[in-house]
Amino acid sequence: MTQGLPRKIKFAFLLQALIASVAITLGIVIAGWVVGESLQRQRLEAEAVRFWDGRVRDPAYPPPRSSTVWGHLRAPGAPAATVPTELRALAPGWHDLDSRRAALVQQRPEGTLYLVLDHWVLNRTVLWMGLASGVLSLLVTYFLTWLTYRTSKRLVAPVSWLADVVSQWDPRGPDPHSLGNLPAEAGREVHALAASLRGLAARIGDFVQREREFTRDASHELRTPLTVIRVATDLMMADPEMPSRAVRSLARVQRAGRDMEAVIDAFLILAREAAVEPQTEEFAVADLVAEEIERVQPLLVGKPIELKVVDDGAPMLVAPPHVLRVMIGNLLSNAVRFTDRGVVEVRMRPDRIEIRDTGIGMSQETLARAFDPFYRANVEAQGGKGMGLSIVRRLGERFGWPVELESTLGVGTVAIIRFAGKAAGA
Repeated sequence: MTQGLPRKIKFAFLLQALIASVAITLGIVIAGWVVGESLQRQRLEAEAVRFWDGRVRDPAYPPPRSSTVWGHLRAPGAPAATVPTELRALAPGWHDLDSRRAALVQQRPEGTLYLVLDHWVLNRTVLWMGLASGVLSLLVTYFLTWLTYRTSKRLVAPVSWLADVVSQWDPRGPDPHSLGNLPAEAGREVHALAASLRGLAARIGDFVQREREFTRDASHELRTPLTVIRVATDLMMADPEMPSRAVRSLARVQRAGRDMEAVIDAFLILAREAAVEPQTEEFAVADLVAEEIERVQPLLVGKPIELKVVDDGAPMLVAPPHVLRVMIGNLLSNAVRFTDRGVVEVRMRPDRIEIRDTGIGMSQETLARAFDPFYRANVEAQGGKGMGLSIVRRLGERFGWPVELESTLGVGTVAIIRFAGKAAGA
């Protein structure tokens, strides 16, 4: 069952709870510090007001003395020794003496009042109040987050159910009836989504059926005219009275027909479903290469090219021979087409086929895009539609025969088809 969305929602709520916890904790710490400072000032200022009011009523009214606040009054003209040493140099205003004590100094005609507050008890009270508030706030936050997460999870569960069902569909024939029994908690939006998916499944089924029919019909309809063209040109070329110019034209028609047949074959193979492979049989790679060598012989007419075949242990394969024939035919045609003189060599090894030429080669930029459909480095040279290498790569990926290219501009190209685990033994 897919868990992507519920996992993301869970992560979002955990992140929300974490951020809320940090924010609440920082808020309480800052608020506690501000409140503590404010309460200290208010406490000393209130004591100062009380003292000065009492002094008005009674000139002998003493400075405050308690467990947390004590004061000293220095009358005008009195020696500094009447005030504790640590308070003598303090100017009027608020002062922090140390981590536990704060002082307030007020100067009036009646004298200078020094008040000292031990704020440890006050800070401890504020601390406990802050802790209690923080714990309560966090508990409420966690509870609300959990409650909201549970609600969201119930709302998302039908969507996860839909995703799980759709992920199990067969792409060749999705079953719209599997969406009939939606979970009880599914809302109106989920029902609408399920209805859309059912419609999509029906359209996909129709599309797949049309593709199957097209592949079946095209396999016959496209081959028939090509066969007629090939037979007709063979008969015409066999006529001894046929002019040489007409023979050359017929040869070009035959080459174009072979190229078209190879492209059609490749497209029909690729159009088949992945689970439906062409007919598999055991065959000798050397025999197949010999057939393709014979097919490209007309391309060598008028070119000083030596076509070499080297057998270093050509294997027997159990695979669709027509697929490998299309791949070798495309690579071999490219090698001959882009080589004006020199050598085109086909070397067969137990695990691969190498097609090496001494043609124009490719730059690194061209090599990087060589497998792109319809890409041609020089659109005016040597003809072609830029589909051959793309078809070869796609067939190789489809049937487990990876294709590699090595090329140097002006030196030549090497194309390699590797038989990954396909050998049947000699």
